[in-house]
Amino acid sequence: MASLPLSCYTTQFSSSISTQPLRRRFSAQTPPPTRRFQVRSTGGPNNEKGENSPPNGGKFDRRNLLMGMGGLYSAANLVPTDSPASATPISSPDISKCSTGINLNTNQPLDVNCCPPKKDDGITNYKLPPVTKMRFRPAAHLAGKDYIAKYEKAVAAMKALDDSDPRSYSQQANVHCAYCNLTYEQSEDSDIKLQIHNSWHFYPWHRWYLYFYERILGSLIDDPTFGLPFWNWDNPPGMVMPDMFAVTTSPLYDARRNLAHLPPAAADLNYSPQNPTEPSVINNLTTMYGEMVRNVSKLEDFYGAKYVVGTAPDPGPGTVERGSHTALHMWVGENTPTGEDMGNFYSAGRESLFYSHHANIDRLWSTWRGLRGKKPKGFKDKDWLDATYLFYDENKNLVQVNVKDALDNEKMGYTYQKVDNPWVNYRPKPKVKKSKAAKNSKALTATDTIFPVKLDKVVKVLVDRPRKSRSKKDKEDEEELLVIEGIEVDNSKFVRFEVFINDEDDRPEDLRDKAEFAGAYSQVPHKNSTRTKSKIRLGLTELLEDLDVDDDDQILVALVPKAGGEDITIGGIKIIYAS
Repeated sequence: MASLPLSCYTTQFSSSISTQPLRRRFSAQTPPPTRRFQVRSTGGPNNEKGENSPPNGGKFDRRNLLMGMGGLYSAANLVPTDSPASATPISSPDISKCSTGINLNTNQPLDVNCCPPKKDDGITNYKLPPVTKMRFRPAAHLAGKDYIAKYEKAVAAMKALDDSDPRSYSQQANVHCAYCNLTYEQSEDSDIKLQIHNSWHFYPWHRWYLYFYERILGSLIDDPTFGLPFWNWDNPPGMVMPDMFAVTTSPLYDARRNLAHLPPAAADLNYSPQNPTEPSVINNLTTMYGEMVRNVSKLEDFYGAKYVVGTAPDPGPGTVERGSHTALHMWVGENTPTGEDMGNFYSAGRESLFYSHHANIDRLWSTWRGLRGKKPKGFKDKDWLDATYLFYDENKNLVQVNVKDALDNEKMGYTYQKVDNPWVNYRPKPKVKKSKAAKNSKALTATDTIFPVKLDKVVKVLVDRPRKSRSKKDKEDEEELLVIEGIEVDNSKFVRFEVFINDEDDRPEDLRDKAEFAGAYSQVPHKNSTRTKSKIRLGLTELLEDLDVDDDDQILVALVPKAGGEDITIGGIKIIYAS
């Protein structure tokens, strides 16, 4: 069982964190054979319409996306990624028509029912109450005995409520389940449903979800100042499961976990259950740097892609969602194909640690906004700001909330314990500067015939750069982005692949703590099963500077499958420049 060295528990991160992997648990596996191809960039300044534009450049006439307790998928077995040229606002789902959801590959009903209790007295537009005293969210690993006892009391009270009560533990878990498993018809089209993951709704929806979950817990113990603990997994002292969740007699305990990952096992922010590697503090910190600093120059790359009425599901996840967020969902869940509880969307809310996991992601959202300085911190697009969701509040009222009220956690009445963010200073160093990997590559020159390609083995491609030797001003004005598009997967399975630039190794995955590691794509499994298409964008401007290849005409991109490669198809790769 890997555990964190005691030397990590210090604020002098630059000198005290060992570069050695944490105690070896898993043996390395032989790398898959390599396929080599060449693909030319089809991107350029005219291909990128800006961070607030729909992918197809179309115009949307909708101004209020109301997202109820369901998830969006086309009823087709294969869902395209193009957004519609126009869209119509959707209305609140009819709870009376809630279904158990459908497996789109078999057209059979799912074996779980995520439907909430029916509500007969209407929906209330929620207004944030005046803040008289802040709720305080502590770091879970620093919480004292009195706090833990209070938290256990609150969760026990929630679990004691009747399952028909919308505040009950099972119903609160079902809120997340329902948004991911095709439970509601869209009012305008019974063949289309709603989804808030893998898009720009990821952060605001989960913020509102925790907001009401926290208020319900506080009301059950008559403590309006109660705040959820956050799992501080991006900070070395917090890179283990918090002890309060590992006590088998506690209401916080969940038996459906990977028991090999109980304390003092170290968390791996690049975890793949099918291909586990040695958890490393350095890898975790450089991963966080990539997700929070390097790859998020543009709003879409942090938040996720634009998603409105008529947009197909999974248009594109942001850096944290497809990275550390997913890795820890899988790391906590059972080591089984379906990964319950936390390793599957339908059951994740049954795990108490889920809420502390997402509390940390919510904290990271606020942290990222603080790091932006004078740069935009959120979209000005009304299609985002005016989007609304439905939740039950602490008084069992069904309420409607919007995104624009969720942009500032302090205005919502809660704050976080101050902790270090050491990853800010962990800009990865290159393994090789001025690498000749691209120039010396034996990649094939067939530029338009290799895609789509199945990722059942390592695939290496040469990608042309439309521009090189850009000035400092050019780089400030436009981010160079590697776009991997048409990522087609079965969303009932966990999949992960990693992306490396100009690697000279047969084992590029050993470079996760180096500048050559550009990022990853991964997804938490769904209970339903359908094939969807998505995309990711990876920042290149700083990476190419670090590799000292800014003057090169091409880069060599390695796509390394870590889980479910036989179920991953890549539609294409290109470089664009986003202003």
